[in-house]
Amino acid sequence: MPADVFELEGVPGVARMLLLSACDGQQATIERCADGPGRVVLRLQLPVRPDPRSYRDWTWVACPIALPPTVPAGAVVHLPTLRVHQGRVRADLAYTHAVPKTRRAGHTVALGVDWGLNTLLSAGAAHLHEDGRITALGTGAQFRAAGILAKQHRLRRHAEHLHAKADRHQRLTDGRAQQGLTPNLPLEHRQALIQDEIHHVSARRTHLGDALAWSAARWAVDQAVAARATVIYLEDLRSMEARGMGRTMNTRLSQTVRGQIAEHIRHLATEVGVAVVTVPARGTSKHCPNCLTPLRHRKAPDRPTTPGWKWALCPGCGWQGDRDQGAWRRIAARGLTHQTKTVVDRTSGDMTIHATIDHFEARAVITPTAPKAGRDRSKTGPTRHKPPRPTPRRRRTPSPTRPQGPAGKRPEGHAHTDRTRLPRAAHRHQDVTTISTPTTSRHRPQGGSTGRGIPPPRPRHPTTMGNPVARHHV
Repeated sequence: MPADVFELEGVPGVARMLLLSACDGQQATIERCADGPGRVVLRLQLPVRPDPRSYRDWTWVACPIALPPTVPAGAVVHLPTLRVHQGRVRADLAYTHAVPKTRRAGHTVALGVDWGLNTLLSAGAAHLHEDGRITALGTGAQFRAAGILAKQHRLRRHAEHLHAKADRHQRLTDGRAQQGLTPNLPLEHRQALIQDEIHHVSARRTHLGDALAWSAARWAVDQAVAARATVIYLEDLRSMEARGMGRTMNTRLSQTVRGQIAEHIRHLATEVGVAVVTVPARGTSKHCPNCLTPLRHRKAPDRPTTPGWKWALCPGCGWQGDRDQGAWRRIAARGLTHQTKTVVDRTSGDMTIHATIDHFEARAVITPTAPKAGRDRSKTGPTRHKPPRPTPRRRRTPSPTRPQGPAGKRPEGHAHTDRTRLPRAAHRHQDVTTISTPTTSRHRPQGGSTGRGIPPPRPRHPTTMGNPVARHHV
């Protein structure tokens, strides 16, 4: 029989790590090195023998640690967690640093972010002037993740196929059990392999979604930092739930990991002091950002074969462009005009604007920027056709010197004279700008006596290499 209750339990399984955050200052300390802010020194009090009995069996050990460049120079580092990874000791170090405090109102530059299906994110900055006008800072940008979304779609289809096979094998196994037959070992083996493949595909989808969410969040925060914006306005995700929109649309909305992207944007924006506020998404793609007139949606002129209605045209002011580009303008303008109505949600602690007010919504328009001073190059009428520049009608280079003797070399081009008019065409199929005559005609003009650049008359006896050759008649 066991001597006490502890002998009834097996050996506990403990992870191979050392949690130093639970230690006090008498066992572990950490501080920055004097030679540079990129290194810290971890001092531990470790035993020198397996069975320490007194304080003399313990000694202090210094462990230098190199910090990554992502740790700020003024951050306060805390005691890490040591763990063994591939034969080396890794330190999971936590640090604390001060960040600017975000505010709910008083913003003049905001970044509007619109969610899309084919284009995951469309963002741009808007500026609120002192007189109440709102202008767009640039044309905006888009975060396209077509390749990652296509890979997610392929993994989803593969997972659905594996689940169908697993359900089929499970039905076969249950049928054999109900009939009282012996278990089929090959069938159970295949079923176990399918379950392992399902877990592998699920892990791939999870890692791919996390990478996509972090990449999109970092892109959005970088856009806000580049535009010097103090707030990021997002569409309220509650209106983007994947329910009641059809099988295809529900699947596409579910694959875009919008919830993770929003959480990562809040996390990264807090480090740079940028507030993140959600605004109602109703009517952001429906109305014109310049005059609030209902838009007409149609196919994009540069992508007529792409399915969907990506292009928007305003019948009121004539504005036209990508509907996602107009949506982020509406979101940024709505957030700037309703920023006094920003509240903190009690359940999540996030900043949000619950509803729109007609008085503020009427002022949520983007004022077109004034054209630059100079010549107005806008298209107001038909293009004036300028006459083409005339091509030189003769060579300006003089002909070579006429050789001496009865036979000579044919000069190239027209002779250089002081005449203002060109000679008349020598053939009815030949113009003064023609460089060769038709091959169907046997007539060759003879007019060297005029001295106007026409080849000299040919001699009566043809020559070969300058020597006269007699003509023989047969």
